[in-house]
Amino acid sequence: MEVEDEPCRIKEEETEELIDQTEANDDKQHSSKCPQSEHYTPKQDHENSGSSVSFICSECGRSYKRKSTLNDHMKMHTQEKQFTCSECGKSYKYKNSLARHEKFHTGEKPFACTECGKSFADKHRLDSHMMIHPGEKPFNCVQCGKGFKSKEHLDVHTMVHTGEKPFSCSECGKRFRIRKNLKDHQRFHTGVNLFSCDHCDKTFVFESQLKQHLKVHTGAKPHVCSFCGKGFSRLENLRIHNSVHTGMRPHVCFDCGKSFSTSSHLKTHQMIHTGEKPFACTQCGKRFIYNSVLKDHLATHTGVKSFSCDQCDKTFVCASYLRAHRKVHIPVKPHVCSFCGKRFLRLDTLEIHMSVHTGVRPHVCSDCGKSFSTSYNLKTHQRTHTGEKPYSCSHCGKSFAFLGDLKSHKKSHSRCSSN
Repeated sequence: MEVEDEPCRIKEEETEELIDQTEANDDKQHSSKCPQSEHYTPKQDHENSGSSVSFICSECGRSYKRKSTLNDHMKMHTQEKQFTCSECGKSYKYKNSLARHEKFHTGEKPFACTECGKSFADKHRLDSHMMIHPGEKPFNCVQCGKGFKSKEHLDVHTMVHTGEKPFSCSECGKRFRIRKNLKDHQRFHTGVNLFSCDHCDKTFVFESQLKQHLKVHTGAKPHVCSFCGKGFSRLENLRIHNSVHTGMRPHVCFDCGKSFSTSSHLKTHQMIHTGEKPFACTQCGKRFIYNSVLKDHLATHTGVKSFSCDQCDKTFVCASYLRAHRKVHIPVKPHVCSFCGKRFLRLDTLEIHMSVHTGVRPHVCSDCGKSFSTSYNLKTHQRTHTGEKPYSCSHCGKSFAFLGDLKSHKKSHSRCSSN
């Protein structure tokens, strides 16, 4: 599961949009709209010189000293992307943006930080990185006092307090503070995977995901827990793991009181209460909270069982089913009930079992008031009120509310065929 960065931290790749905007606006003057212009209108600058002319954008009113700069700016409105990378096919509006991108393929990073030695592909990324080192930050947030080296980054940060998210996904409605984050998100809908692993057949939407995946092959785990010595490939995973030792779970669900070690885990959990399921199956329309669960579900449509158990001859359609199955070969069940001593393979199964002793049933039916120990049992029960019957017999088409009833019904077909 992807772990979100802290909301006030501006990610390095998010500066891409700010870089393009800054380069396009290097010669920007004070805005002055001219509704009669088709693309631009020359305007006499009476304040500075009798001969100075500025060119105004008819779309947003920004003015420029040179017509060529205005033409570059207009590409932001027309969405024209004439510069294409020969390696991966990604297109850009500006030639210098393409040149910056191509350095990712060559690995060239000529700009080094004088403070820590970290290298970058272009000067703009180095300038953005330098913000993490102590120095002058003249642009201060009036809400929390945090300082920034540029007004553009302050403007992005301010949206954290205002809640403003001006960029909306046309597919699912999710909103973002930065256009680049929206573009990155939209790749999940298109299924475009630009970055491929040289060691296996996996592909990734983002280069950062590929870099993280490569650690699986190298075995690098530089982040070590000071409590137990366990190593992790990512710092955020170590931070999450530390909560096992410290017991800190500061993110609390206001609906049921359950607490979590990270805000992203809380946000995902809250979908259980809101009913939000952002990942939809293209084959049958069934929706899921987790993308990983959707991937497992898609395998059920193909029927291909490519995951084999090395302990027995059983095969499975997805890796998660195989992982769950392997636990039956474990001689000792690690999770023990403190009330009766019964042992379980999975922690969530133990938690469900504990409700037998504690009597806690937090999931309440809004129709009849009956309570349940798990959300799944509540959802199954609610079918008695809604009349939903999701399980259909492939022989006669009869539908059932519960899978157990369908299995019992199928036996009647087996008996008829044997007679």
